[in-house]
Amino acid sequence: MRRILTLTILILLCFVLQTTLFTFHNVTAVAPNLLLILTMSFGIMRGRKEGMLTGFFSGLLYDVMYGMYLGPYAFLYMIIGYLNGKFHKKYLMEDISLPVLIIVLDQTVFDLVIYIISFLLRNRTNLGFFLLHQMLPRALYDILITVLIYRILLRINRSLRRKAQR
Repeated sequence: MRRILTLTILILLCFVLQTTLFTFHNVTAVAPNLLLILTMSFGIMRGRKEGMLTGFFSGLLYDVMYGMYLGPYAFLYMIIGYLNGKFHKKYLMEDISLPVLIIVLDQTVFDLVIYIISFLLRNRTNLGFFLLHQMLPRALYDILITVLIYRILLRINRSLRRKAQR
């Protein structure tokens, strides 16, 4: 029960920070994707099921608040969380290099899917502009934020594991 409550608070906190504070203080009109970082982190630390559930509820919250349709972001975050969960138990969690590499891959896949859905299907085919002005700055922001936030999420995960073992 404590894990569900903690995860709910983390999803809400990341959503609020992503949609308010980070969009207010950005330079290039892109903000880091904290929900994706949270989904990636819990997928790596807790496994496929937890990554998938974290991604689903993160995406569902985003769909409810900002999406035109209910489900696309939930599905995309859920798939990313599931795929990140495959790295659970395959690396040392304290090492920050794999999460940084995974967040770059996740953000690239996420942005390409959004590009296809939002722009390419509407015959806006300027991928170079989207890559230079959206994908690259967001990937750099996500790397920086991942380095800062991953350690905090790792401590929260350890605390939840210790309390669950008691």
